[in-house]
Amino acid sequence: MQRIETTADVEAGLVELIAADPRLAPVAEIAGPLPLRRRAGGFEGLASIITYQQISTAAADSIWGRLHAAIDPFTAERFLKASEEDFRAAGLSRPKIQTLTALAQSCRDGLDLDGLHALTADEAMAAMLALRGVGPWTAEIYLLSCVGHADIFPAGDLALQGAVQHGLGLDGRPGEKATRAIAAAWSPWRAVAARLFWAYYRARREAAGGAGKAAATPW
Repeated sequence: MQRIETTADVEAGLVELIAADPRLAPVAEIAGPLPLRRRAGGFEGLASIITYQQISTAAADSIWGRLHAAIDPFTAERFLKASEEDFRAAGLSRPKIQTLTALAQSCRDGLDLDGLHALTADEAMAAMLALRGVGPWTAEIYLLSCVGHADIFPAGDLALQGAVQHGLGLDGRPGEKATRAIAAAWSPWRAVAARLFWAYYRARREAAGGAGKAAATPW
């Protein structure tokens, strides 16, 4: 299974995408160079994504900073030794404490998060969704940005849905199911297609003078 490790991998995937779907050529012209969008994986990488779920980036930055300072080194074993007072002081909600604790226990017991790149997209997603508290968006963002899986497309992401609508000239913004169906044609490089449409979304917002409202996510 292809793994995206460098910008050269992204560029190679983009060439194949455009050859397979010429509609993406004008999208790529507007998007410009695509970022690698890779970050550290493992327990720390997934814990970071879970921490950022469903709250503002500013709030998540503060919580993650306090949590990371309290748990050093940030490993599953060290996390399990921390107290609930540590978690509360960092600002973690009870559901996130429960999710992160279950994740830390799984990692301590042998869960190989980095090995997920060797699985097909469906297999990798199934393995992720089996983890307590991990939903599709969290799983897809982890597989794309932390594992470097080449064939993942976060179809529930609203920015991607809007970019696909505009970039392909659709009448309305496709929902998650429709976006996923559209993206199926971009396999086995769906993660590069996601990078393409995120970059396209940002480029259009910047051109319209809305860069401040379209700040990039940490992913």
